[in-house]
Amino acid sequence: MMPRYQKVKDHILGHIGSGAWPSGHRVPSENELVKLLSVSRMTVNRAMKELSDEGLLTRVAGVGTFVADRTAHANPLEVHNIASEIRNRGGEHTVQVLRLEAVDAKGDMARSFNAAPGATVFHSLMVHCENGVPVQLEDRYVNPAIAPGYLGVDFTRTTAHQYLIEVAPLQEVEHILRAVMPTAQVRRLLKMPEGEPCLMLQRRTWSGGQVATSSRFYYPGSRYEFSGRFKP
Repeated sequence: MMPRYQKVKDHILGHIGSGAWPSGHRVPSENELVKLLSVSRMTVNRAMKELSDEGLLTRVAGVGTFVADRTAHANPLEVHNIASEIRNRGGEHTVQVLRLEAVDAKGDMARSFNAAPGATVFHSLMVHCENGVPVQLEDRYVNPAIAPGYLGVDFTRTTAHQYLIEVAPLQEVEHILRAVMPTAQVRRLLKMPEGEPCLMLQRRTWSGGQVATSSRFYYPGSRYEFSGRFKP
């Protein structure tokens, strides 16, 4: 039988997860939840305390309880394992592998690898989710000479980042970060509303004196931000 306090937690988490209660939204008071859910004040208090301890709610004495800011953060100059980043925030990482294939490099893609048009490269397209909510679309091209086993990897068990770091240690990284309006496909895969911009991180990496990867990572503007602190 489900504990009564879990019923209260599920009620609050359901409203947060659906987007009905965004970051900063004032949660109903303990008295309101007692009446609404027909549970004791002690039960509600325990649920609210646990959610606060988990970083999902912020309680302000004399003011009320609010949905905490759950915007994902990343340093723009660092290369991240998205799964580790999510888990470090206390979230659950899942991934949908949409494409994993060999393709012919053309135009800008061929030039990004310093390769002849028509050269074979590996392509993967994945959506990374935090607690079931899409936070990153990973569109990655890989040099087969650097990672010949790439197409045989189960990326539901490891990330492309983790695999590539093991087989092709980084020598150099190029980052370009810009705000863009997403294509219809990007908007659909990231479950973004019409008119919302996204952040796009364009990255090339080098290993063994060769271009190893050329990738684009898309993030919903309302669910992700890059931040960092540096010394000149």
